[in-house]
Amino acid sequence: MAETQPFVMSVVRDADPDRYLSVLYAPEEKRPALFALYAFNVEVAGIRDRVSEPLPGEVRLQFWRDVLTAEAAPESADGSPLAVALLEAIRTHGLPVQPLLDLLEARIFDLYDDPMPSRNDLEGYCGETASALIQLAGLVLDTPAAMRASELAGYAGCAQAIAGLLRMLPIHRRRGQCYIPGDLLRAAGTTRENLLSGEDRDAAARAVAAMVALGKHHAAAFEAGAKALPASLRPAFLPAGLSQAYLKRLEASGAAALDDIVTLPQWRRHWLMFRRATKGWG
Repeated sequence: MAETQPFVMSVVRDADPDRYLSVLYAPEEKRPALFALYAFNVEVAGIRDRVSEPLPGEVRLQFWRDVLTAEAAPESADGSPLAVALLEAIRTHGLPVQPLLDLLEARIFDLYDDPMPSRNDLEGYCGETASALIQLAGLVLDTPAAMRASELAGYAGCAQAIAGLLRMLPIHRRRGQCYIPGDLLRAAGTTRENLLSGEDRDAAARAVAAMVALGKHHAAAFEAGAKALPASLRPAFLPAGLSQAYLKRLEASGAAALDDIVTLPQWRRHWLMFRRATKGWG
């Protein structure tokens, strides 16, 4: 994996700086596998940005299914350095393939403009994407401890994904996508179409607030359970540890979140992650 490592690291550094920073708190021998997992996530999460219609995106997802199910040696992964690195991570750490296949299945939703029907559907999507990635990272870091922290990974991934989806609202609206579930939109007195058009700003603010409240629910459950999280697993959960800070910013922004991507200053992200990496959530 040594020859592919600089490229894999650069993919994560450029597209997912929060996860990149978290890997630097992991033991050095664990970092290649973590970077491989996160680079794979960058690749499949960004497919929508690189295709003009769903079919080429489905083809790309099928490529990754073939890579994962062919039981190929890393050297034979169709010349893709990301695939080589991912297969090596799976082999070295005995990672299960099914969660990665489930993640690919969940990412089909990204290729289309279908509505998110309900909160349960949203939580399922978050569980098969962000939560699964946390669980896999945990298996790389400390397998026995990760097996005991699967429920915590579920809460953490939902909090992280909901914050991320809200931050991406401006991009999603330009595409005609809406990840805020239909039941939350109805409770806020609006519709998917109204949210995408941005015409009713008050209703949009209520919809954002409802989504923020859902994210905070999962973040609170994660942080309560994280008090008992062993130090060995902290790097897997560090990106999710930023969720509360992102959600507070989103809550304060209200309807402005429809047009502007909410961020945190770099120094604050570094400080929050350093504090959690060194002191935990206790």
